[in-house]
Amino acid sequence: MPHICHKMGRFGLLRYISSLPSPRTCCLHQRVFTGSHPCYQNTVLGHSCQHSRGVSTALSQHIHDLSGPEQRLLTKLYDGLIGGQRASLAESITLVETQHPRKKELAQVLLQRVLAYRIEQESRNGGKPVAFRVGLSGPPGAGKSSFIEVVGKMLTGRGHKVSVLAVDPSSCTTGGSLLGDKTRMTELSRDMNAFIRPSPTSGTLGGVTRTTNEAIVLCEGAGYDIVLVETVGVGQSEFAVADMVDMFVLLIPPAGGDELQGIKRGIIERADLVVVTKSDGDLVVPARRIQTEYTSALKLLRRQSKSWNPKVIRASSYNSEGIPEVWAKMESYRDAMLASGELQGRRRAQQKVWMWSLIQETVLCHFQNHPSVREALPQLEEKVTNGAISPGLAADLLLKGFSSSSS
Repeated sequence: MPHICHKMGRFGLLRYISSLPSPRTCCLHQRVFTGSHPCYQNTVLGHSCQHSRGVSTALSQHIHDLSGPEQRLLTKLYDGLIGGQRASLAESITLVETQHPRKKELAQVLLQRVLAYRIEQESRNGGKPVAFRVGLSGPPGAGKSSFIEVVGKMLTGRGHKVSVLAVDPSSCTTGGSLLGDKTRMTELSRDMNAFIRPSPTSGTLGGVTRTTNEAIVLCEGAGYDIVLVETVGVGQSEFAVADMVDMFVLLIPPAGGDELQGIKRGIIERADLVVVTKSDGDLVVPARRIQTEYTSALKLLRRQSKSWNPKVIRASSYNSEGIPEVWAKMESYRDAMLASGELQGRRRAQQKVWMWSLIQETVLCHFQNHPSVREALPQLEEKVTNGAISPGLAADLLLKGFSSSSS
């Protein structure tokens, strides 16, 4: 993050990286978190003497001047989060979504603590993930919110805890967002075993940002074993959500065009399961036709997994027909991927993808705020607008000025 690099400098950052522990030794020092929750005691007191020294050093370089109120806030959030309190989970997600520099630092400390707890839970589970992440996307009008509510109610009825991260598009003009997905899920929003968090896209294509990935971690730390991520269906931007979930489900309406449209969109290549929604009433026949066409289209595509062939099934949120079959396919996928080890491998690869995504975001922020760039940018923008120089030349000049002054 920009503030870390700014505070540490080149050699401070190297010291910070070298002091980071391995994933198996992630735990926070008692100086930062002094909660009395049983899970805290089991996780920290049980092995902090063995591993906390390196973590304590890294955290002290990341945030070394926690005030008393900040320590109490983080302790309250962590204890409430691990205790399954929905209010603490909502407040924690708000903390990671903030753009305030200081609060972003606090959010990272909280996230490291939750990550340590999650790793401890996974080690007790034989190294297998304790939660199942499912991404759902599709064109507007595909019935995503209705589908999630029916599936969510079925899962909570079976004893699961379900969290829904729903992303709503933000206005390009005002920046506001309606956040209406939770309003559609009236029954699920009243379920005490469900948590629904609508979030704005904030100008991000597809609505998936770094905060979405971090919100998944917080939901898993709060004990939700099923995490559903609903994204804005805008074409190939669904690739972003496919890089943060275990399974990607594409929802398509019966009148969504032929199989060629699905192939042209490209996103069908990433789908692990295709669900034809609204398969009821007069739309049953069109839904069957779309199911057949997409089944044929999937045969033309290269397999992503050695353990799973993508399936196409029909379902109706209106009468719940096909909904149990959808979940059965999801369970089959999870079991097959866990047995082969591909699910764990996919999660490790996703962490690398998101690391580079954050690097790009941070480097762009550094570039835009660099004094040399800010000084030359207005003049070069005017020349590009007037056609005096090409955009490529202007970019080269800005990059040259940035690199020469940074070296």
